[in-house]
Amino acid sequence: MNFADMKKKSGSSTKSLQEKIEKSESKNSYKDDRFWRPELDKSSNGYAVIRFLPAFGQEDLPFVKTYSHAFQGPGGWFIENCPTTTGGKCPVCEANNKLWQSGLDSDKDIARARKRKMQYISNILVISDPANPQNEGKNFLYKYGKKIFDKINEAMSPEFEDEKAINPFDFWEGADFKLKVRKVAGYINYDKSEFDSPDALFDGQDSVLEELWKKQYSLQAFVAEDQFKTYEALKVKFEGVVGEDVRSTEKNTETVETASEPTTAREDVSEEGDALDYFERLANDS
Repeated sequence: MNFADMKKKSGSSTKSLQEKIEKSESKNSYKDDRFWRPELDKSSNGYAVIRFLPAFGQEDLPFVKTYSHAFQGPGGWFIENCPTTTGGKCPVCEANNKLWQSGLDSDKDIARARKRKMQYISNILVISDPANPQNEGKNFLYKYGKKIFDKINEAMSPEFEDEKAINPFDFWEGADFKLKVRKVAGYINYDKSEFDSPDALFDGQDSVLEELWKKQYSLQAFVAEDQFKTYEALKVKFEGVVGEDVRSTEKNTETVETASEPTTAREDVSEEGDALDYFERLANDS
């Protein structure tokens, strides 16, 4: 798909994109300069304005959803992408399911500590970044969690009849996203973040928009086959980390929360898009 074809689809693609999102819902290096994240002050507050960008090249969706595991056991750290991202089998998820089904609270706590952590990745343009103004006007990749993804869905499928649906990823009819970060009850919180009024990016200048579009990064690269180890390799590593007893575990510094399913990730840490980075830093420092 070329730029002209992408523009023709603008405005009429919201419903189609929403259907693809619903369908996708039904079924790395620690330091990567391609990624942007908001810088927080000492109180864990932060503010920035970003613009989510449309799908790049031949890709159908302007985001990818990924799962990963990051936990520590007697044999060290297990930090790996989860094959369930692309529908594959995962030995950690299988072990978590067995622990959860035992009915023991202690087993459920272990499963929670090893659960999948969910993140979305999109291309963005940084509009305003008061903490790092050198980022303004540049395109990056951005990791974000379910809370922000829910706000995207709410913009596309508003709850009330007097609210107009928008496609936040659209160059011409999308909207800037005001990222407002706070710390609430010990967790990073994005509840006050919101979309601004719809407005064409760069006043709708096709030449400028096309140049930006061509600079975007492939998202499918993050769910390519080479991003995931084989089931057998993951099983060997998992057994090496937890030892002979699947219940062996060590506490890490992330708070364990309640969950209705062993593979369901609460977005308190990964809301900032840094959950995997967080554990990798711990592993590298140990």
